[in-house]
Amino acid sequence: MAHLQEFVKSRPGCEAYIEPPTRVTQTTMVVVAETGEWTRRRVPDQATARKVAKALGVIAYDVNLSGYPSRMREWNESHRKG
Repeated sequence: MAHLQEFVKSRPGCEAYIEPPTRVTQTTMVVVAETGEWTRRRVPDQATARKVAKALGVIAYDVNLSGYPSRMREWNESHRKG
């Protein structure tokens, strides 16, 4: 929680994207800043992810319904190593 709080506090325009569990990972939450910079953390379940997003003061989206914002892909492209 401390990492997410610091990320949101230090970057404008953050939004949360909740990723459902898969066979190999549990539920995760990606927080994406206005610049497209992002961070991902595991959360116990989707309900907890929504509570965390509310506590952080950010909007939460279900990534299966909304997809990822284009600014996240653009940030990844501009920061790709190699």
